[in-house]
Amino acid sequence: MTERGKGAVQQEADSFTVGPSSMHWDGEVFTVEVNERAMPRMLPMRGTVRIRPEAVTDIEVALHPNHVWRPFAPSAHIEVDFDNPGLRWQGHGYLDANFGTSALERDFRYWTWGRFPHGDGARTFYDVEARDGRDLSVSLQFGRDGTVREATPPPKATLPTTLWAVKRETRGDEGAKARHEMTFETAPFYSRSMVSTTIEGARTTGVHEALDCNRFANNGIRALLPARMPRAWGPIGWLF
Repeated sequence: MTERGKGAVQQEADSFTVGPSSMHWDGEVFTVEVNERAMPRMLPMRGTVRIRPEAVTDIEVALHPNHVWRPFAPSAHIEVDFDNPGLRWQGHGYLDANFGTSALERDFRYWTWGRFPHGDGARTFYDVEARDGRDLSVSLQFGRDGTVREATPPPKATLPTTLWAVKRETRGDEGAKARHEMTFETAPFYSRSMVSTTIEGARTTGVHEALDCNRFANNGIRALLPARMPRAWGPIGWLF
């Protein structure tokens, strides 16, 4: 992911382009064309990701008056094909997004999110600590046909802190142990992992994230961001 100026961004009804990379929706498949460089060695990263939703939902979840979570396709089939690095696989996936009118660190202290295959679809958990005290816990069950219902959230289950000492927790049945399985991304303020837990007696493995906005608001930590996220002075050219 690269930070780019507004001159590198183009948006249309069914497509979004940022520099040499783009996203496109044709009504059935969401296609992401990636042409980037991976930090810290600036190696090429080029390939295609195709997401085929089993259904597209119409639900929006207000996490805060300034922020909305939009789970477009909680259950989907994903195909990954990268030339650099050589990587090709397919499996179970999802597509969602967050939208907001203010900076995350202005309105939130901390949140955790998790999406786990469950039943004929997926269960999602969102636990938000807002700066104004309007904390929120969301527990939703999505069907493969796009239907959604509120579900009683199981108790919170602790996970080991990350190497950066970011705290983590998810949800799971009383007495059942949640477990970290694999690290996807780790930073002083953020963690994205593969986590297993138990929901209504069924063991499941899904994607989990933890975001510490207090950490992200720290100027010392922000100074480290260019080491993980390059910035470009133009649509393709590199600043550093």
